[in-house]
Amino acid sequence: MIKAVVFDMDGVIFDSERLYRKHWMITGAEYGIPEEEMEDLCNHIAGATRQHNEQLMKDHFGADFDYDTFREKTMTRMDAEIEQNGLDLKPGVRELFAYLKEHHYKIGLATSTQEERAGKNLRRAGILDVFDKIVYGGVVPNGKPAPDIYLEACRRLAVEPDEALGVEDSINGVKSSSAAGLYTVMVIDLIQPTEEIRPLADQIYDSLFDVMELLEQQNKTK
Repeated sequence: MIKAVVFDMDGVIFDSERLYRKHWMITGAEYGIPEEEMEDLCNHIAGATRQHNEQLMKDHFGADFDYDTFREKTMTRMDAEIEQNGLDLKPGVRELFAYLKEHHYKIGLATSTQEERAGKNLRRAGILDVFDKIVYGGVVPNGKPAPDIYLEACRRLAVEPDEALGVEDSINGVKSSSAAGLYTVMVIDLIQPTEEIRPLADQIYDSLFDVMELLEQQNKTK
């Protein structure tokens, strides 16, 4: 029985993956990286930690690739746009939160984003206090796609992984939640489920409203 729901943040709660991708693509173009090549890299960057992405880029472009400068250019522009325009919530976020509270589910967050940036965005949206427990990027030794962050979220929520539902939108996130043993739902954002990912996701949905319907069906059979 599901007792807790653990969310990813970017692309699941916030409509932010489009913004991330936009600015990764801009920086990639400045570096002369072909658009199709950068698009593919974005699919593997999404949802992962800084350390994972640095290694990914160095493996792709060579050990001398200056990832820190590349990332700093990207994040500086992105942060400026967020500061000016804010971040929209994904459709169904507030409704799903209300449903979870009403039915006494524990609510967790497992995000690869560092606390300073993630906390600021959550506070700005007025949803920081929704979560019973939050695990930010950099807290666990191995970030997504490793299972550590979801295992830590379950530990803090005092539930077993098989008592929790993980909500993800990225390849790295689905791998992480699935490896931790959570019932894993992929809610499609920018990344379409691949043949590699489909077997790892227990459900693949188009929106968070589908997650609410899944839980409602569970509650009817209690």
